[in-house]
Amino acid sequence: MKTTRLGGSAVPVSELALGCAALGNLCQPVTDEAARATVDAAWDAGVRTFDTAPHYGLGLSERRLGAALRDRPRDTYTLSTKVGRLLAPGPQGGLGDDLGHGFAVPATHRRVWDFSADGVLRSLEASLERLGLDRVDIALLHDPDDHAEQALREAYPALERLRAEGVVGAIGVGMNQSALPARFLRETDIDVVLLAGRYTLLEQDGLTELLPEAAARGRRVIIGGVFNSGLLTAPRPGATYDYATAPQPVLDRALRLLAVTERHGVPLRAAALRFPLGHPSVASVLTGARSPGEVRDTVEQLRRPIPYALWDELRAEGLLDPDTPVPVPAPSGEAPAPKELS
Repeated sequence: MKTTRLGGSAVPVSELALGCAALGNLCQPVTDEAARATVDAAWDAGVRTFDTAPHYGLGLSERRLGAALRDRPRDTYTLSTKVGRLLAPGPQGGLGDDLGHGFAVPATHRRVWDFSADGVLRSLEASLERLGLDRVDIALLHDPDDHAEQALREAYPALERLRAEGVVGAIGVGMNQSALPARFLRETDIDVVLLAGRYTLLEQDGLTELLPEAAARGRRVIIGGVFNSGLLTAPRPGATYDYATAPQPVLDRALRLLAVTERHGVPLRAAALRFPLGHPSVASVLTGARSPGEVRDTVEQLRRPIPYALWDELRAEGLLDPDTPVPVPAPSGEAPAPKELS
């Protein structure tokens, strides 16, 4: 699987990355065995980049991912985790569940926002303990939407120092919006942005500011949420968009996308997976999975050839702007050319 280095760092990411929120029992329980089998299936498919966070299942995702990777040579994969939410013991000793935050786990802890320098250090130390590892490759500021100034003044300098000391290889920000990450690109020396849901086949808000900033500064972007919370896997009434029921205009647009891809014999999810990689600043697409079967399907769809005529028709139908970059298919019989490392 193709790899690209992040920004000016030496940290590589594979073209497909495994997002591990599902390993933290996102929405529904996953057994330890299924979690391990999911990571193994991703590894067997060539995935070498894995993303987690303390937020995912109150640390369960980190514990499961660390266990699944522990016997792999440490220099053969890239592991990303996040800072900004500390886990403090819950006031009720674990009574109740965490479904209010989206995870089917006991409410043993509560999340405490903390973008102070000390919070960054404490968060990484706790993550390393849960992972059972001595380092992470990428540390991301996690959703600092309501804490922008503290994240810029305190958390970012702490990450910068950790990078300079070699404690982490690359630093960045992970968010579901594009404006604040674009500001981080302008005002800091981050290596990478993890952008979820804002540069997809359905919507390209990331093209307004963030992706041009990344291109101008030689920085890379990892795209998550390529299916817009599931809408682009099977658009139908009641489908989910941004973790809620899709509004009718959004659903109508997704159904129009589906009609075009079906005319070209391409599953909508295959086009959705491939689309972000058409932008030269996009290094990887990050997708979640809760079973080996889901991993294998994702890899199959990513490898499916997409005819250029499909992108042309999307433009003709007004579903993509004429200047939106799209993937260029490899010549017949050849594998796609790898992206140039930078």
